[in-house]
Amino acid sequence: MAVGGVALGLALGLAALVAVLLWRRRAVAVAVAGRVCVAVLGDLGRSPRMQYHALSLARHGRDVSLLGYLQSVPHGDVLRSDRIRLVPVRELRGLRVGPKLFQYGIKVIVQAAQLLYTMLTIDRPAYVLLQNPPGLPAIAVAWVACLFWRSKLIIDWHNYGYTIMSLSHGRNHPLVQIAKWYEKLFGRLSDYNLCVTNAMKEDLWVNCNIKAVTLYDKPASYFKETPLEIQHHLYMKLAKDYEPFKPRYVTESVSLSAERSAFTEMDEGNGHVMKTRGRPALLISSTSWTEDEDFSVLLKALEGKGPLKDYYNGLINKLHFKHIQICTPWLEAEDYPLLLGSADLGVCLHKSSSGLDLPMKVVDMFGCCLPVCAIHFECLHELVKHNENGLIFRDSSELAEQLKMLFLEFPTLEGKLHNFRKNLRASKQLRWDESWDQTVLPLLGQNE
Repeated sequence: MAVGGVALGLALGLAALVAVLLWRRRAVAVAVAGRVCVAVLGDLGRSPRMQYHALSLARHGRDVSLLGYLQSVPHGDVLRSDRIRLVPVRELRGLRVGPKLFQYGIKVIVQAAQLLYTMLTIDRPAYVLLQNPPGLPAIAVAWVACLFWRSKLIIDWHNYGYTIMSLSHGRNHPLVQIAKWYEKLFGRLSDYNLCVTNAMKEDLWVNCNIKAVTLYDKPASYFKETPLEIQHHLYMKLAKDYEPFKPRYVTESVSLSAERSAFTEMDEGNGHVMKTRGRPALLISSTSWTEDEDFSVLLKALEGKGPLKDYYNGLINKLHFKHIQICTPWLEAEDYPLLLGSADLGVCLHKSSSGLDLPMKVVDMFGCCLPVCAIHFECLHELVKHNENGLIFRDSSELAEQLKMLFLEFPTLEGKLHNFRKNLRASKQLRWDESWDQTVLPLLGQNE
């Protein structure tokens, strides 16, 4: 009873404070047609699509308030832009008082007040561009802010939050059902909507009566094949901290004074870089170590800073591979595209919780002309074309067969890998800037 009284008092106090702030901001707000608030109730450094939105807006002369958690560093282009202002939101740690359902409810209330307070500290934008998920309580808060600002709310649907929640709670859990009701109700209050696949566009319309425009994830310009000299410098940098990048033996192709990594060697006399003879294949799997990626699929296939990283590292340490080395590095934002552009094959283990979103990591890999083996789910065909730009598998045994086939006699014969890479080079896919200009820019311009 005492806990409930404290919680109620806290909620009422926060609501009163927010009401006063809303009244004051509404009285002094001045319309700024070129200003946009790009918001995500998550880590900005791990929200590349929202960073891309901010950069595209800035490129077209818009002043951007990029709002979210600052747990990891955003890309250098964002930090260097004089039109993008980072607006940090303090991350709310879990409450430890009362039942879990009660804790979650209080967290949402406090989070809503905190987010609204932070939003009301920025200059009034003409648009709020919000990522969903996470949408609880972000959609409702953004809608309230837009209501008082008389601004337009644009939701960028990456997935459904309730389907992600169902991975740990089950689809019939009360929290999941409440989240589903909330998402559909408040999603309809937006002015415009973007989504990541045509499958999601159709689902939003059929099941939620929400009209959306598909903006496929596209790679930024810095996702491209990495020149051999830059590959070598990257490998030497990683070799300082990670054993698999260190040379395993001395080759006869260069002098003993040559600078070597596991994959490249540089003649220090003339600076010429070449790939080492008999080099190992570099397979990369980008992961956030979350429930929608079963990393054990890859580990089983090889054998025959997220919440689950320690679990999978434990599995890795129990394995004793003879010809395989596993490395789990944490890369700087600028090094990640360089490593993708240096690799031989990408593996994607992402399974969409809704079956309606696509893995951005594959988009980035394709930008680097890196062939991919990806685990199957419903709308994956919108991105990965089996036997054209990669392969699709359903379980660890099928992935194992694909890896054996692709790396047979590697690196002497590259076969399908070479053909997949050639197809990716020839596809001349749209980059983010061109796609954004064609899809989002007209949406913003029609009201100004």
